[in-house]
Amino acid sequence: MKTFSFCAALALALMPVASHAEADLSTYRAFGEKPGLVSLMDAFMVNLLADGRTRPFFEHADQTRIKAQLVDQICAVLDGPCTYQGAPMGPLHAGLGIQQGHFNALVEDLQQAMDAQGVPFRAQNKLLARLAPLHRDIVTR
Repeated sequence: MKTFSFCAALALALMPVASHAEADLSTYRAFGEKPGLVSLMDAFMVNLLADGRTRPFFEHADQTRIKAQLVDQICAVLDGPCTYQGAPMGPLHAGLGIQQGHFNALVEDLQQAMDAQGVPFRAQNKLLARLAPLHRDIVTR
């Protein structure tokens, strides 16, 4: 299984690109644009519910709403034509008792969904690098 590393993300961030907007659009396209993100979040939720480490956080939640918000959030993170209007990550995850192991499991489940959807490894790393700062707001203990 591929594992995201901070060094890989840093190396990707430092690589020269033709233009920031062009690179962002190509990454968004690598995910299949919004329809691809919808499909990815469907697969991701299946993985989260099948994984005993993450299931307790999602099995009784409004999965349809979570998937829709994740689509918008990831679309926005990839500079696609979406706006994330959900709650900030800190208050949303406060009090859930999310530990480092839960967070790592979520990332693994996302990577498995991206692999199954055929998202190129470089695009996966770009997304994970952009999502990495959310770690401090999600892991609460």
